[in-house]
Amino acid sequence: MYIWKRDNMEQTAYEALLKTPRMFSFTQIKNALANASRECLYRVADDRIYKAIPAGQGIYVVEISEAGPEALKLRILQETAVTPQPEVMPEIIRYVTEWFDLDTDLAPFYAMAGQDTLLKQTIDTYSGLRLAGIPDLFEALCWGIIGQQINLSYAHTLKRRIVERYGRSAAAEGEQYWVFPAPETIAALSVPGLKGLGMSERKSEYLIDTARMLAQGKLTRELLQDTGDLKKAEAILVSIRGIGPWTANYVLMRCLKMPTAFPADDVGLHNAIKLLTGMDRKPTRQEVLKLAEPWKGWESYATFYLWRTLY
Repeated sequence: MYIWKRDNMEQTAYEALLKTPRMFSFTQIKNALANASRECLYRVADDRIYKAIPAGQGIYVVEISEAGPEALKLRILQETAVTPQPEVMPEIIRYVTEWFDLDTDLAPFYAMAGQDTLLKQTIDTYSGLRLAGIPDLFEALCWGIIGQQINLSYAHTLKRRIVERYGRSAAAEGEQYWVFPAPETIAALSVPGLKGLGMSERKSEYLIDTARMLAQGKLTRELLQDTGDLKKAEAILVSIRGIGPWTANYVLMRCLKMPTAFPADDVGLHNAIKLLTGMDRKPTRQEVLKLAEPWKGWESYATFYLWRTLY
């Protein structure tokens, strides 16, 4: 359902209701997003999520809120009057659907997790949580590269510097909201330009090289999706300089929502397992793989739920 209405001469609102699936909790996904307090590409406030989403030829700030037990209300906010475009709200609906992974049937995951000693603890606490994704492939790749071998806090600092220097933005209700830079923008930079933001020379090279691949059409979501196979998609990504198995699986998990993607060497995953099992040390890779044997087909969701126990 689409509703276009003008509140006053300075502000417009364009609203839609998005039906949500069974086993979805807006509260759970809102709380998970809110805990990433240093994130610069969305804001959580007053039981609402705000995000700038590119659609059509523009950028729209979208307010997402709960509209009853089985629907979300999506409301476009603009500080100046804009002409409605027919394709805008369907694009935004597709973006939010993908971001919150609303098309996935979680019943098989919960059936499996309910029989797993480790995962049962997480689904009891976070029932209805969906795998919050990163729909933009370039953003997912960059975030994976930026976060390599540095702490999460500094990774967020670097991300914010890149976004605010090279990204696009839109204003709404006194706040500025950002969209991650386009590959073409980063592809045109030199290494010193990124190093000046605090990025290492090697990571600067990786980001620019990756941006050029996307800008030239040599790497696309469709290319990865059309493989129809996790290992083939992973092989494409790890052939790119600066992308190893962890980054590849992180991207396939968060961006392409491949259910079997599994960043088995992830530090957060190991810390969550240590916490829930009461181990006095982090598990070895082999111990992680052994624990994950019952998760087959749902490794990405198992990882996401285990991460959630840490924040």
